Amino acid sequence: MTSWTSMPQLTEPHNMPPAPFTQQNLVLADSTLRQTVRVSVGGQRIRLRLSNAFGGAPLPVTAVSVALPAQGQAGVSAIRAGTSRPVTFSGRSAVVIPIGAQMVSDPIALPVPARSNLTVTLYLAQGQASNNITSHPGSRTTSYLLAGNHLTDATMPGATPVEHWYFLSGLEVSTRHPVSAVVMLGDSLTDGRGSTTNGNDRWPDQFLDRLHAQRRPSTDIAVLNQAAGGNRVLNDGLGPSALARLDRDVLAQSGVGWLVVFEGVNDIGTAGATEAVQKAVTDDLITAYDQIVTRAHAQGIKVYGATLTPFGGSGYDDPQGTREASRQAVNEWIRTGGRFDAVIDFDRAARNPANPRQLLPTADTGDHLHLNPAGYRLLADAVPVGLFRS
Repeated sequence: MTSWTSMPQLTEPHNMPPAPFTQQNLVLADSTLRQTVRVSVGGQRIRLRLSNAFGGAPLPVTAVSVALPAQGQAGVSAIRAGTSRPVTFSGRSAVVIPIGAQMVSDPIALPVPARSNLTVTLYLAQGQASNNITSHPGSRTTSYLLAGNHLTDATMPGATPVEHWYFLSGLEVSTRHPVSAVVMLGDSLTDGRGSTTNGNDRWPDQFLDRLHAQRRPSTDIAVLNQAAGGNRVLNDGLGPSALARLDRDVLAQSGVGWLVVFEGVNDIGTAGATEAVQKAVTDDLITAYDQIVTRAHAQGIKVYGATLTPFGGSGYDDPQGTREASRQAVNEWIRTGGRFDAVIDFDRAARNPANPRQLLPTADTGDHLHLNPAGYRLLADAVPVGLFRS
């Protein structure tokens, strides 16, 4: 049996490439973009999703190729000799993606192992005639830009490194057996701020490693990290709110069986610290979680709620503890409200027992909000693997 499972990355507006790749109302003209992404499950064929969700003009893509990166590493510009494959869209090598649309490639015969890295190279002859483009700023993975057409070059000497992804919104792998996917809907704590650049040690990465250390069926599960730094559940910020992007980033993905919701700290932290404002945010977050569960359940997706981790001592903290009270109220509802199919207690995993309002010192990046790789390991270890067995 063949099933498609995807490991997409959320896309966001703006975050233009550096000069000279950005001009007035024009980006990446006569430019090659090479980026690497991580594969969840292995298979013999793959296909890509390219997105123009936030572009201010049609996106003309001249050519695309895929390859295995040199030494299998993430964030490198070199590819392994003999592995480059052309990518087509309905048999065509060039494609124009309308504003707000996406394109799915034809299947590509390139075997990829589970938890490996894949290189995707795009060449844009015309560039995109807008300074609003589709990108992901918190890639935690190095991409490369180089003038001219270097689509199949084994190396890209002189390329400009950037820590963003552009235009690539999904990778799907064809397998011979049924595969399901779990979507992680979150903010910078799931996007991996504080993780190692090119290290693939965000908590979803480390959880994927845990899953695949088990026997089947755990190895037949893909992890889709649909997180964005600064994202909020209720209101747009760095990209659309979780409520606004739920259809595109969760419900429209291939093979989704489960959804983990770990988001809300930015809603609390950016709202005013008065009791009235925080009471409204708390009530609205609970309503939003309820709506997410309702919409996901309608598609047969189980939804797990993750408690919000501490932020004491960060810029979100306030002297009166009003925002902390909101976090506690939200967490209490997640734990006891009965709406989620299961609860994952990230708060308990990451908090300092000596001061539960704060993160464990060994897990803290130093800003008292984001976690380091060891902290993300605590989150990954707190997720019960048994929740993802059919």
